[in-house]
Amino acid sequence: QVQLVESGGGLVQAGGSLRLSCVASGRIFSTYTVGWFRQAPGKAREFVAAISGGGATRHADSVKGRFTISRDNGKNTAYLQMNILKPEDTAVYYCAVRSRVGLSVISDVYDYWGQGTQVTVSS
Repeated sequence: QVQLVESGGGLVQAGGSLRLSCVASGRIFSTYTVGWFRQAPGKAREFVAAISGGGATRHADSVKGRFTISRDNGKNTAYLQMNILKPEDTAVYYCAVRSRVGLSVISDVYDYWGQGTQVTVSS
């Protein structure tokens, strides 16, 4: 069992930045793939970024050049640095982990999920 706790969300003006954190329980965090997803009201959950245990990354086209996923295995923590935020980035952001290899964009293949953190970008 893995527990995930996200933090760092909030209200920010367009063009601003936020850094989300995802702290995981468990001693094998370094072997998990970590994904960030988001869900806006009335919309389906969508992939944002993923990072492997070894540090390989994948970002959605909509956030490339603005968002960066990273991790610190020593702290059992993954991050999502979000820059040049836009109103359309407004959503609840979730982190998730999967034990199998692969930077999947499919939410169903992730095994454990956090409770989410709200990000609101005002225009």
